[in-house]
Amino acid sequence: MTDAQETAADLRTTTGGGPPDDVEKAPIPLLEPREGIPPVVADEDALARVVAAFAAGTGPVAVDAERASGYRYGQRAYLVQLRREGAGSALIDPVGCPDLSALGEALSGTEWILHAATQDLPCLREIGMVPTSLFDTELAGRLAGFPRVGLGAMVESVLGYALEKGHSAVDWSTRPLPEPWLRYAALDVELLVDLRDALEKELDRQGKLEWARQEFDAIAAAPPAPPRKDPWRRTSGMHKVRRRRQMAVVRELWESRDRIAQRRDVSPGKVLGDAAIVEAALALPVNVHALSALPGYGQRMGRRQLEQWMAAVDRAKALPENELPQPGSTPAGPPPPRSWADKDPAAAARLAAARTAVSALAEGLNLPQENLITPDTVRRLCWEPPQRLEPEAVEQALAGYGARPWQIEQVTPALVRALAATA
Repeated sequence: MTDAQETAADLRTTTGGGPPDDVEKAPIPLLEPREGIPPVVADEDALARVVAAFAAGTGPVAVDAERASGYRYGQRAYLVQLRREGAGSALIDPVGCPDLSALGEALSGTEWILHAATQDLPCLREIGMVPTSLFDTELAGRLAGFPRVGLGAMVESVLGYALEKGHSAVDWSTRPLPEPWLRYAALDVELLVDLRDALEKELDRQGKLEWARQEFDAIAAAPPAPPRKDPWRRTSGMHKVRRRRQMAVVRELWESRDRIAQRRDVSPGKVLGDAAIVEAALALPVNVHALSALPGYGQRMGRRQLEQWMAAVDRAKALPENELPQPGSTPAGPPPPRSWADKDPAAAARLAAARTAVSALAEGLNLPQENLITPDTVRRLCWEPPQRLEPEAVEQALAGYGARPWQIEQVTPALVRALAATA
């Protein structure tokens, strides 16, 4: 990054991510690949050369992944982009090279730079790439108080370059990948190292660098998320479904759709929409003709498809009472806050005071409340506060809920005061 860009970065970060309104904005240059668009690596020989090059590189490595969300089943990676000093950029096709564990091992001990790391880490883990340490530029932007933390906004605000737009939501399972898409993908890692360095400097200036490091370490150490229990319960519009028989219809349709989508490797929403599932559950149609009259089952749906969905509805209608799903199990932890005033007015008063305290503290620290301390942690603390409203007891409770040391240090005094004031 040039001296001028460093100065611009300092100005933008201290003014909230952009120049004052009365300052005329200069045209923002469009970012260009420094070495052109690298060829797509799709065989083992080419992959071995990339592994050797990146193992011999220096400094951190920028990493990104592209998925085909909304097009394909699951969240697998369809393109992996990397950049490292001494190695340049690489574009790897996980379809042709499904095992990237050798690359992951070559980069072990190297800091990985990702933007919104939690979105990409699951699909990278599937192909053998797991970082031992990382720097998340999106999270760094949040902690530094940037109002917009998308990659394009951050690169523009901090480094003074504009990224090409328009290909983030395309079907990355397309083969061959069009040249404009590859250009877009290569540019996503072009300046990640520069962005990381500028954000590290800004976090250090604000006294938040250690906070960021603790957050990054927590992300890198987090285990894979366990499979969701009863994922069909997350069907959009499920709140309309009240009766157990209707819930059984949702479950049968959801599971049938999931099997078909997995077999065809397409997004479940392309097989049958959530709204259509809920419509059938609410209506409990008696036959194919009645089903075809419902929204989502119109003229474009063939007889065979209608019959398979009707068969799922019939299976649910035929279930004995003892096999019908129960209403959603009560989740661990406190009930929804909207019910606190009736269930426990004292807890509701604690929560209101704690939220006010956290909000004021987050505003003073210039970062989002949810990054200062998660709302769930505050709710749990207020629902079952320690018997002794002392700093040590509150600190212990927060640590038990997974709060990081920096968060505990920042919020404990404010939460102790809030809880004590409503005792």
